[in-house]
Amino acid sequence: MTQRPSHRPERVAEAIRQTVAEFLTGNVRDPRVGFVTVTAVEVSGDLGHARVRVSVMGSEEEKAKSLEGLMSAARFLRAQVAKELPLRTTPELHFELDRGLEHAQRIDQVLRKLKEGAG
Repeated sequence: MTQRPSHRPERVAEAIRQTVAEFLTGNVRDPRVGFVTVTAVEVSGDLGHARVRVSVMGSEEEKAKSLEGLMSAARFLRAQVAKELPLRTTPELHFELDRGLEHAQRIDQVLRKLKEGAG
């Protein structure tokens, strides 16, 4: 008998994404954290760690500062997640920049320029 794959890590990841996103919308007091969007959360199989991917608007310097601010708020955010979600252990939060949106915009610009040049 094969074991059915558990969807729990995915459900936990989505719940963490919503909780962190809501918190970042209203409660962050760190001036370093600018306009941040939580794009995805990946949770390890043992639910011990959560990789929180964020998209940040602004210059490279602003992005670095926002990431710094998020990392310093990670323990506090983890405590908020612990309050919100009924988990035995709350995953440790690790923040990283998601550059997918930037890449998509850059590709779009290149394609537009190519189109204009060909026309």
